[in-house]
Amino acid sequence: MRLGINTSLFASPFGDQHTRLFPRFRKWGYDTVELAIASPADFNPIHVREQLDKCGLVAGSLYGVFGPGRDLRGPPAEQAAARQYIQDLLGQMPVLGCSVLAGPMYSTVGRVNPETRAAKREQWLLVKRHLGELAACAADHGCTLCVEPLNRFETDFLNTCEQAIDLVGDVDHPALKIHLDTFHMNIEEKDLGQAIRNAGSLLGHVHASGCDRGTPGTDHTNWRSISSALRFVNYQGDVVLRSFFADDEIIAQAVPVGRRPEPARDVIAREGAKFLRRIINPEVGCEFPYLVARGATVG
Repeated sequence: MRLGINTSLFASPFGDQHTRLFPRFRKWGYDTVELAIASPADFNPIHVREQLDKCGLVAGSLYGVFGPGRDLRGPPAEQAAARQYIQDLLGQMPVLGCSVLAGPMYSTVGRVNPETRAAKREQWLLVKRHLGELAACAADHGCTLCVEPLNRFETDFLNTCEQAIDLVGDVDHPALKIHLDTFHMNIEEKDLGQAIRNAGSLLGHVHASGCDRGTPGTDHTNWRSISSALRFVNYQGDVVLRSFFADDEIIAQAVPVGRRPEPARDVIAREGAKFLRRIINPEVGCEFPYLVARGATVG
């Protein structure tokens, strides 16, 4: 497992100018960077790859931003826009040396509506068809799509790991896997470790976040169970720190963010890296007094 950080903690949308963050990411101990790309036109993948190489980092994944107008279960124009966006990102990934595209790519984030059973079934079949075709496109680029369940306040379509297992199984394409985020899991799963075990070999990507989107390890999340489950399923992907602040305008369009989870972004990135390194590599007998003092449950 490698340790990654999502750029939206410091920059949203990500652009070429934000490559200045890479030396700090490397200094804090990250192996990979997850680029949160609102528009493929926002950055030059050749330049970004050069700057990553210079810092000894890699683009471990891209994170799709599915704001208004991108919806695989929406009106035809929104379906087309979402498909084109995903295809454009896939086209850039080989240049970046990146093989994972993650996120809630089935729908606009924030779409939470009461739906009839018939409407839900129709939407399911529509998303299934789109994801099957997009997974084939991803495979042509040597990439994998990892679909992310969100909590009930951010989507009415896919909330649990069990639902994600059903969707990925229904599509039945090797280039489609599951992306789990501990923040959403804390709301929707009864047992986070068991959910990971249930995903098994279908688990393709992991976001690590405190239950308040703050520093992992300073919250009530059972990180011991998560660490054990990742080893049990022999997870070989990235564990990516994911957080953002209230002044993130893109995220704020869909997700209510009323306060800062920590005093500063650097605190989350720096202390989160220390703790998550223990999750990824629990045999390393390190102690982190900052985290232990705040009651962290380590691996």
